[in-house]
Amino acid sequence: MQREVFIDSGGLGPASLGWPEKLWHFNWLVVVLLVAIATIGFAMLYSAAGGNFEPWAIRQMGRFAMGLAILAFAGVVDIRVWYRLAYPLYALALCLLVAVAVAGSGAMGAQRWLSFGFFQIQPSELMKVALVLALARHFHGVGVDEVGRPSRLLIPLGLVLMPCVLVMRQPDLGTAVMLLLATAMVAFMAGVRLWMYGAALGLFALSAPVAWEFMHEYQKKRIHTFLDPNSDPLGSGYHILQSKIALGSGGLFGQGFMEGTQSQLNFLPEKQTDFVFTMFAEEFGLAGGLVLIVLYGLLIAQGLSIALKSRNHFGRLLAMGVTTLLFLYVFINMAMVMGLVPVVGVPLPLVSYGGTAMLTLMFSFGLLMSVSVHRDVRMGRGMG
Repeated sequence: MQREVFIDSGGLGPASLGWPEKLWHFNWLVVVLLVAIATIGFAMLYSAAGGNFEPWAIRQMGRFAMGLAILAFAGVVDIRVWYRLAYPLYALALCLLVAVAVAGSGAMGAQRWLSFGFFQIQPSELMKVALVLALARHFHGVGVDEVGRPSRLLIPLGLVLMPCVLVMRQPDLGTAVMLLLATAMVAFMAGVRLWMYGAALGLFALSAPVAWEFMHEYQKKRIHTFLDPNSDPLGSGYHILQSKIALGSGGLFGQGFMEGTQSQLNFLPEKQTDFVFTMFAEEFGLAGGLVLIVLYGLLIAQGLSIALKSRNHFGRLLAMGVTTLLFLYVFINMAMVMGLVPVVGVPLPLVSYGGTAMLTLMFSFGLLMSVSVHRDVRMGRGMG
């Protein structure tokens, strides 16, 4: 077993800077984009409540302020500390998922939360970031010439399959899909061969009939509804049909702020969470929707830029994993409300109402800031 090796870039490198100097070296365009998107979210939650900051907007503002503090803290912490904490944080998130299975609280047929008196958390959201951290650490210690060996994939497969089994028990198909896709992207960036992905897809196709038998009835119904929403317009197809009506009624420039008929008359369900983009598009039209998509696109581009500029493999993989999570959140949510994929309950980052998702996302961008600030720190591949 090789000794862990860390090499700083010199006496004036990031490791020698104090936290005020590290804050100065943040990628502030990322922070500005986060604030801009979150502000849109506040406005939509205000509109969803009929022109009232209660009960959603004011709480979301407080969570975002807390999230900014978390981002700042995570960003100034040396990236080598996050490297050492990667496995412990993964283990903590896994233990919390086990706790959900044993004593979690539920709602709407799903058991996904842990309650701690006056607040509750959703450990599956924490696992998304913890898994990326653990995968980045694992692949950092694997040479490019070795990463293509099937035996080297046993550990990452174990890392992703354990939480996937636990979240499917909740059940939470959307999170399981995100965990698998994030793992695939980090592994690809680490150098896993394309033929392995082809083999995995082939295995998935062969096992699909078996997996179908183990799916919950509501999950099967979602797939049937996705294929033909008009088969049950007042039942399982109601959500997506109302979403499409709202999207179409927005037109080019929308019906105006707080003037959307489908949302304000409460025809649109879950408008503060899963279908918040639908409400936004109804009020601000195609033009407003494109503006929000551009903001997300700029944020994703900044994440990719930070990943490519990192001089250490762990930082590159971590930044790429965080950016992939953001992309998956945005793509799945928007495709879901447009009827392009089944409804799986994935929130729209910084816009949908939610506590754990908001704070976890801000923590992940704090990790991205740490990668950016410490991009010149070189880290040996040996695992200590």
